[in-house]
Amino acid sequence: MLTEKARSVSSEDVIEVGQQFYIRASSSLADDRTRVLLHGDTFAIFDRGGDIQPVGFGQQGIFYKETRHLSRLDLRVRGTRPLLLSSTVREDNVLFGVDLTNPDMELDECPLPRGSLHIYRTKFLCDSTCFDKITFHNYAERAADLEITFDFDADFADIFEVRGEKRAKRGKLLPPKSTGRRIELGYEGLDGIRRVTRIECSHAAGEADGKSISFPLHLEAHAEDSLTITVECIHDQPEEVTATYESALQSLTQERRKSPLSQVEIETSNEQLNSWLRRSRADLEMMITETPQGPYPYAGVPWFSTVFGRDGIITALELLWLEPSIARGVLCYLASTQATEVDRQRDAEPGKILHEMRKGEMARLREVPFGMYYGTIDATPLFLVLAAAYYQRTADAEFLRSIWHNVQAALDWIDRYGDRDGDGFVEYERQNDNGLVQQGWKDSSDSVFYKDGRLAKAPIALCEVQSYVYAAKMGIADVASELGYDDMAQKLRRQAMELQGRFQREFWCEELSMFALALDGEKRPCAVRSSNAGHCLFSGIASKQQSHAVAKVLTSDALFSGWGIRTLAPDEQRYNPMSYHNGSVWPHDNAVIAFGALRWPRKELPLRVLSGLMDLSTKVNLHRLPELICGFGRRPGKGPTLYPVACSPQAWAAGSAFMVLQACLGLEVHAPDSRITLHFTSLPDSVHEVRIRNLRVGSACVDLSFERYNESTGVEILRRSGELEIVSVR
Repeated sequence: MLTEKARSVSSEDVIEVGQQFYIRASSSLADDRTRVLLHGDTFAIFDRGGDIQPVGFGQQGIFYKETRHLSRLDLRVRGTRPLLLSSTVREDNVLFGVDLTNPDMELDECPLPRGSLHIYRTKFLCDSTCFDKITFHNYAERAADLEITFDFDADFADIFEVRGEKRAKRGKLLPPKSTGRRIELGYEGLDGIRRVTRIECSHAAGEADGKSISFPLHLEAHAEDSLTITVECIHDQPEEVTATYESALQSLTQERRKSPLSQVEIETSNEQLNSWLRRSRADLEMMITETPQGPYPYAGVPWFSTVFGRDGIITALELLWLEPSIARGVLCYLASTQATEVDRQRDAEPGKILHEMRKGEMARLREVPFGMYYGTIDATPLFLVLAAAYYQRTADAEFLRSIWHNVQAALDWIDRYGDRDGDGFVEYERQNDNGLVQQGWKDSSDSVFYKDGRLAKAPIALCEVQSYVYAAKMGIADVASELGYDDMAQKLRRQAMELQGRFQREFWCEELSMFALALDGEKRPCAVRSSNAGHCLFSGIASKQQSHAVAKVLTSDALFSGWGIRTLAPDEQRYNPMSYHNGSVWPHDNAVIAFGALRWPRKELPLRVLSGLMDLSTKVNLHRLPELICGFGRRPGKGPTLYPVACSPQAWAAGSAFMVLQACLGLEVHAPDSRITLHFTSLPDSVHEVRIRNLRVGSACVDLSFERYNESTGVEILRRSGELEIVSVR
């Protein structure tokens, strides 16, 4: 993701680290206890009462195409906020429900005791509109005459402004327009786009005035009345909302039921694991957005609700065994946006895969460089890793042929631009002063450093990037052989083997018992113990001895916090458990590490990761794993320490549940041979059984049951249709 300034070690380093795209925090998101909804390019963050308050961190609002279209929403009954009873987001993430009641109130004739009114509020997003239905029920023994008021405001702040970026100049807020029960708030952007927030109340007696809608409400004893508020976000589009609350909700519910992830069912004997899996699936169904190229998982709410290359690829890999259509959508989208020319302002080069795409005003005006930005070193090899893995999962040769020119362009980029100095390693150095300094997945400015804490000098070759390149060339070599490109396959395998030899010699640090984080521009190692080395396990670039040594370090008390593997060992100079990348715990990082042991006979690594993350899911709101947590060690009787500005939900955090489970099951699909192989299947002590239904491979389908017996785990085929071989390796 983007960068954050972590703990610095000297005044010189403070200047060097800087404030690059820092996400400002005046209070913790954990304190705000917000509720999140998302649909396509619209997301909303409400307080627990369903309102939008300009308090705390200030991230609440309804956002459309990275502009905040509503920055205040305040429900009042006779000028007073109702009392919150409870609120939650439905398990499928479609509907946000809030139960409210009245405080003690003085009416015109007599008091209305608290708890006399039940106010039930349900909210959801559909396309660019927020629907808010409020039902009032009078449980008192006498009629009540009330005045209901909704106050609104819209600052039309760009998402980067909300994150803390200052602008030298803004566009023009337009005077509010009030017509009957409708309010329109508008903004003329410096990019020439007119952005409008249209608010309308369904209640017949409603009156709009400036930024407020109010109406009298008469409720007889035990009577009920309802109204709907719609908030429509418009970018130069005059059309009206035609859907009703009921029709829009029905459409959205049906859409979720038909999501790519709705086909395969996973049920276990552990209800904690079930709750985590269900929430993860629902979060992914909410974040997977349909594009003209197919489904694409947006990265996370609130800061990254858009296309990210790396995030989309890793999320697709996490879900590949369940549903390969997501990988196809990601590959199509990234192929369609692959760079075709050198553009230093965007860090673009021919064949390079997109890092990030933004649609907001600041991106359009290039006040931030991320409109279409390519400053990532790993998205291009990961694109190839996904392409090869997709073929293994589907045997879809026709699709691979359709993007083969993109595959070749990505390979050419690795050799021509990725390896800048011709030493055989892929390294990075930003091409302009506004781009990201660090361009691996840990892209905080201070995330790559030497043993003494000094920041490493570019160009930088990260250990995990070499692993991705090795996996990419070996995987695409297999696909090339299948497609008849034998010379290309031989060349790629030769290059991969040469890379493997160099990597094992130059990155291995005997004193660390693991690979160096990186090599700098002079090929000096950044000899620090980091989770990056764990990404070298899945590809095969490490020797068996090296792999097991790395796994031992990663699961040691130094790096394993109890909730998961830390990004950095506590005795390293820049360790800070509250930093973004230098000591925190990231679920997706843990998942990729665990995935490296998928074929291993002993599964201590994925089993420990699964147990830690599963326990974490029981301690966080809605069983939803956030983007990251702080890296403090697990303490008896205490929950995890939340990171103050973590995205929640986050796509690759949600996908981690499925990749770690896959690693424990040892489940590998090889569609060209219509085969599922189960490598040394194992389950943690807390999980006795896992059942998977409707797992499809081509035209075949299978239901599997895994059951743990003392020290072993058995596999049973419950149902099988079509030609499909199941091989269990023990």
